[in-house]
Amino acid sequence: AVLPTFNNPLKLAGEIGMLDAISGGRSEVGFGRAFLPHEFARFKVSLDESRARFEEGVEQVRRLLEEENVTAEGKFHSFADVTSLPRPTQQPRPPFWIAAVGRPESFARTGHNGYGIMAGGQMAELTGIYRENWQPAGHPGRGLVMMAFHWLCHPNSAEAANLARGPLNRYLKTWADGVNSADYPGYDKIVAARGQETFESQVAKGAAWVGSPADIIEQVRECDRLIGGFEIASLQVNFNTVSLQDAEVSMRLFANEVVPNLS
Repeated sequence: AVLPTFNNPLKLAGEIGMLDAISGGRSEVGFGRAFLPHEFARFKVSLDESRARFEEGVEQVRRLLEEENVTAEGKFHSFADVTSLPRPTQQPRPPFWIAAVGRPESFARTGHNGYGIMAGGQMAELTGIYRENWQPAGHPGRGLVMMAFHWLCHPNSAEAANLARGPLNRYLKTWADGVNSADYPGYDKIVAARGQETFESQVAKGAAWVGSPADIIEQVRECDRLIGGFEIASLQVNFNTVSLQDAEVSMRLFANEVVPNLS
């Protein structure tokens, strides 16, 4: 995953092209806007410019990967007659995934552009907006949806909850410090709302998968039903202070007891 908000598109395109080359054309690229105020402060970038920098950056990277002798006049980055090397192995470029949180416009724009969407929790309405804008733009199929979850699997349901509760609650507290931003409307409200979330509320609404293999199987199926189908689950296994040992147990249980029952 990359953050065009803080990076030069020429640099990103070159790195993506190299990764696609050395992986034999197996790379996929996730783009995020960034959201934590201290990140913007460290890079000396205004949070108010987040959306404009993101959209300009993604479009310039796309052109550099798909085209040669590219000239672009942007608000933040400009260049003339550039051919990025190495050229990507995949044509016209590696698949793009866009991370989105809660703005309907982001889901609509991503669907229109033909990129995959990365979302979190239960976002049936927003993924519906994404799909509604996918086909009218001439893209085949229904789009590509990746859902992100905190996740912990253990042979015992109660022990799974005990292991995940503290780390997930601490993780959620990192969203506590909001900020007002003209270009990120509702950002402070999103962060404040997330600050009210708890382990129990996340599990109850399906935003976290925690439990025994049987519990996880049912949670996956319920999410698939509510979302109307999704292609990929991005699982945050060792969030906050979850130990590597517990994360390994989760992964092995998922591979051996959950996945075979989802086909």
